[in-house]
Amino acid sequence: MPYYVYILECKDKTLYVGSTNNLAKRLHAHNHLKSGAHYTKIRRPVELRYSKKLKSYSLARKKEGELKRLTRAEKLSLFR
Repeated sequence: MPYYVYILECKDKTLYVGSTNNLAKRLHAHNHLKSGAHYTKIRRPVELRYSKKLKSYSLARKKEGELKRLTRAEKLSLFR
């Protein structure tokens, strides 16, 4: 089963990094449901700016950690 790591840009221009096994469902949750992350619920709408497909949950979580340690400028350089 593939997993994804992703970066969202919130309405206030902040960035959110996460991982999931169903990117479309998770993006919908971030924008429309109570089950979305609290951080994004109060900064809607959010837009998907970057995603990467990985082979396993552990690889996705490892990549998520790496992305979270990047500076804002480094994250922006991935998609701008």
